[in-house]
Amino acid sequence: MSKIFPGRYTADVSRDFVVFIIGMRVNHWWMFHLWLPVAIAMPRMMLKLKKDKSLGLLGSEAFFRLFPLTTTLISYWDSFEHLDRFAKDKNLPHASAWAKFMKSVGSSGHVGIYHETYKVKASDFECVYGNMPKFGLASSFTHVPIQNSQDTAKARINKVKPD
Repeated sequence: MSKIFPGRYTADVSRDFVVFIIGMRVNHWWMFHLWLPVAIAMPRMMLKLKKDKSLGLLGSEAFFRLFPLTTTLISYWDSFEHLDRFAKDKNLPHASAWAKFMKSVGSSGHVGIYHETYKVKASDFECVYGNMPKFGLASSFTHVPIQNSQDTAKARINKVKPD
Protein backbone atom coordinates (compact mmCIF):
# COMPACT_ATOMS: atom_id res chain seq x y z
CA MET A 1 0.00 0.00 0.00
CA SER A 2 1.21 3.51 -0.81
CA LYS A 3 2.37 5.79 1.97
CA ILE A 4 -0.35 8.21 3.07
CA PHE A 5 0.65 11.82 3.66
CA PRO A 6 -1.65 13.23 6.39
CA GLY A 7 -2.68 16.82 5.81
CA ARG A 8 -3.01 18.84 2.65
CA TYR A 9 -0.53 18.82 -0.22
CA THR A 10 -0.22 20.30 -3.67
CA ALA A 11 2.09 19.94 -6.67
CA ASP A 12 4.96 22.29 -7.32
CA VAL A 13 4.99 22.67 -11.10
CA SER A 14 6.92 25.51 -12.68
CA ARG A 15 6.52 24.65 -16.37
CA ASP A 16 3.94 23.84 -19.02
CA PHE A 17 2.80 20.23 -19.45
CA VAL A 18 0.16 18.11 -21.18
CA VAL A 19 -2.66 16.09 -19.65
CA PHE A 20 -3.86 13.19 -21.77
CA ILE A 21 -6.94 11.18 -20.79
CA ILE A 22 -7.60 7.96 -22.68
CA GLY A 23 -9.91 5.04 -22.17
CA MET A 24 -12.07 2.23 -23.44
CA ARG A 25 -15.72 1.31 -22.92
CA VAL A 26 -16.93 -2.23 -23.56
CA ASN A 27 -20.31 -1.85 -25.25
CA HIS A 28 -20.87 -5.61 -25.77
CA TRP A 29 -19.12 -7.57 -22.99
CA TRP A 30 -19.58 -10.94 -24.73
CA MET A 31 -17.34 -9.81 -27.62
CA PHE A 32 -14.16 -10.74 -25.69
CA HIS A 33 -12.18 -11.24 -28.89
CA LEU A 34 -12.67 -7.56 -29.74
CA TRP A 35 -12.22 -5.75 -26.44
CA LEU A 36 -9.61 -7.92 -24.71
CA PRO A 37 -6.83 -7.02 -27.20
CA VAL A 38 -7.64 -3.33 -26.65
CA ALA A 39 -7.47 -3.78 -22.87
CA ILE A 40 -4.15 -5.64 -23.11
CA ALA A 41 -2.55 -3.07 -25.43
CA MET A 42 -2.49 -0.22 -22.88
CA PRO A 43 -0.35 -1.94 -20.20
CA ARG A 44 2.24 -2.77 -22.88
CA MET A 45 2.35 0.87 -23.96
CA MET A 46 2.65 2.09 -20.38
CA LEU A 47 5.49 -0.32 -19.68
CA LYS A 48 7.42 1.06 -22.65
CA LEU A 49 6.72 4.66 -21.62
CA LYS A 50 7.80 4.06 -18.01
CA LYS A 51 11.02 2.34 -19.09
CA ASP A 52 12.06 5.06 -21.54
CA LYS A 53 11.75 8.50 -19.91
CA SER A 54 12.92 10.19 -23.13
CA LEU A 55 9.47 9.45 -24.61
CA GLY A 56 8.01 12.19 -22.39
CA LEU A 57 5.63 10.48 -19.96
CA LEU A 58 5.85 12.14 -16.53
CA GLY A 59 3.33 9.97 -14.68
CA SER A 60 -0.13 8.43 -14.82
CA GLU A 61 -3.16 7.24 -12.86
CA ALA A 62 -5.47 4.42 -14.02
CA PHE A 63 -9.14 3.85 -13.17
CA PHE A 64 -11.66 1.09 -13.82
CA ARG A 65 -15.47 0.99 -13.69
CA LEU A 66 -17.27 -2.35 -13.79
CA PHE A 67 -20.71 -1.38 -15.17
CA PRO A 68 -20.45 -0.58 -17.99
CA LEU A 69 -16.91 -1.92 -18.23
CA THR A 70 -14.85 1.25 -18.73
CA THR A 71 -11.19 2.10 -18.26
CA THR A 72 -9.63 5.54 -17.89
CA LEU A 73 -5.98 6.49 -17.85
CA ILE A 74 -4.91 10.02 -16.95
CA SER A 75 -1.35 10.72 -18.01
CA TYR A 76 0.96 13.71 -17.69
CA TRP A 77 3.44 14.50 -20.48
CA ASP A 78 6.41 16.79 -21.06
CA SER A 79 4.78 18.23 -24.19
CA PHE A 80 2.21 17.65 -26.91
CA GLU A 81 5.08 16.89 -29.28
CA HIS A 82 6.19 13.96 -27.07
CA LEU A 83 2.63 12.59 -26.97
CA ASP A 84 2.12 12.99 -30.72
CA ARG A 85 5.48 11.38 -31.51
CA PHE A 86 4.62 8.37 -29.32
CA ALA A 87 1.23 7.99 -31.03
CA LYS A 88 2.62 8.08 -34.58
CA ASP A 89 6.02 6.37 -34.36
CA LYS A 90 5.70 2.97 -36.07
CA ASN A 91 8.57 1.64 -33.93
CA LEU A 92 6.59 2.26 -30.72
CA PRO A 93 3.61 0.18 -29.52
CA HIS A 94 0.74 2.64 -30.12
CA ALA A 95 0.74 2.75 -33.93
CA SER A 96 0.35 -1.02 -34.36
CA ALA A 97 -2.28 -1.24 -31.58
CA TRP A 98 -4.29 1.53 -33.28
CA ALA A 99 -4.06 -0.20 -36.68
CA LYS A 100 -5.25 -3.51 -35.16
CA PHE A 101 -8.14 -1.75 -33.42
CA MET A 102 -9.28 -0.05 -36.62
CA LYS A 103 -9.07 -3.35 -38.54
CA SER A 104 -10.87 -5.53 -35.97
CA VAL A 105 -13.31 -3.09 -34.32
CA GLY A 106 -13.44 0.00 -36.49
CA SER A 107 -16.89 1.59 -36.25
CA SER A 108 -18.74 -1.64 -35.31
CA GLY A 109 -19.89 -0.15 -32.00
CA HIS A 110 -18.69 -3.14 -29.93
CA VAL A 111 -15.84 -1.28 -28.21
CA GLY A 112 -15.73 2.44 -27.54
CA ILE A 113 -12.54 4.41 -27.17
CA TYR A 114 -11.94 8.02 -26.22
CA HIS A 115 -9.22 10.50 -25.47
CA GLU A 116 -8.89 14.12 -24.44
CA THR A 117 -5.72 16.22 -24.63
CA TYR A 118 -5.04 19.39 -22.66
CA LYS A 119 -2.05 21.69 -23.02
CA VAL A 120 -1.63 23.28 -19.58
CA LYS A 121 0.32 26.44 -18.85
CA ALA A 122 2.26 26.41 -15.60
CA SER A 123 0.07 29.26 -14.35
CA ASP A 124 -3.30 27.76 -15.34
CA PHE A 125 -4.03 25.00 -12.83
CA GLU A 126 -4.26 24.26 -9.15
CA CYS A 127 -4.53 21.04 -7.18
CA VAL A 128 -4.94 19.78 -3.65
CA TYR A 129 -4.50 16.32 -2.14
CA GLY A 130 -5.77 15.71 1.39
CA ASN A 131 -4.65 12.62 3.32
CA MET A 132 -3.54 10.92 0.10
CA PRO A 133 -0.50 9.10 -1.19
CA LYS A 134 1.47 10.97 -3.87
CA PHE A 135 -1.09 11.18 -6.66
CA GLY A 136 -1.74 12.88 -9.99
CA LEU A 137 0.34 15.97 -10.64
CA ALA A 138 1.98 15.67 -7.22
CA SER A 139 3.37 12.24 -8.13
CA SER A 140 4.43 13.41 -11.59
CA PHE A 141 6.12 16.60 -10.39
CA THR A 142 7.03 17.68 -6.83
CA HIS A 143 4.75 16.82 -3.88
CA VAL A 144 4.75 19.69 -1.35
CA PRO A 145 2.74 20.53 1.78
CA ILE A 146 0.28 23.39 1.45
CA GLN A 147 1.40 26.50 3.30
CA ASN A 148 -0.95 29.07 4.86
CA SER A 149 -0.59 31.35 1.84
CA GLN A 150 -1.75 28.49 -0.44
CA ASP A 151 -4.81 27.57 1.63
CA THR A 152 -7.41 28.36 -1.03
CA ALA A 153 -7.86 27.28 -4.63
CA LYS A 154 -7.66 30.97 -5.62
CA ALA A 155 -4.27 31.35 -3.94
CA ARG A 156 -2.96 28.16 -5.56
CA ILE A 157 -4.18 29.06 -9.05
CA ASN A 158 -2.61 32.51 -8.67
CA LYS A 159 0.62 30.77 -7.61
CA VAL A 160 1.07 32.54 -4.30
CA LYS A 161 4.49 31.50 -3.02
CA PRO A 162 4.65 29.45 0.20
CA ASP A 163 5.18 31.27 3.50
